[in-house]
Amino acid sequence: MEVLWLKSQKIPHKKICQLAGISPNTLLTYLRDYEEGGIEKLKEINFYRPKSELESQKETLKKYFEKNPPATINEAVYRIEELTGIKRSPTQVRKFLKSMGMKCLKVGSLPSKADRDEQEEYKEKKLEPRLNEAKEGKRAVFFGSSLLGMVR
Repeated sequence: MEVLWLKSQKIPHKKICQLAGISPNTLLTYLRDYEEGGIEKLKEINFYRPKSELESQKETLKKYFEKNPPATINEAVYRIEELTGIKRSPTQVRKFLKSMGMKCLKVGSLPSKADRDEQEEYKEKKLEPRLNEAKEGKRAVFFGSSLLGMVR
């Protein structure tokens, strides 16, 4: 608004830019917006927020990852690049997967320094049923000391 007042006082553009602390391009943008739509056009806030290229593939990727959850973010990066041809960093992929409702979960582990009875009970009641579900295609099971699995 101050820029318009300064312009109405016939102050040169260079001086207006110095006083308002804006670039010449910004000044021209303000003046054009005012000419097009008046004060209301100047009040509009138009931040540039590009949409992710992955957004167009969101449903396809969601269905794929529900059927084939990746064990790590790097695996998800690789699969997304393989399926869509779009390469993204692990941080960007993590953010995208969270936007789809997925989250990183640590995979359960077999207690190592427990007594034999507790290990046997864990094996019979938890591990073997999960392995059977994995054989039937209902669950993904990953083995390792520090794996992270993506699970919906």
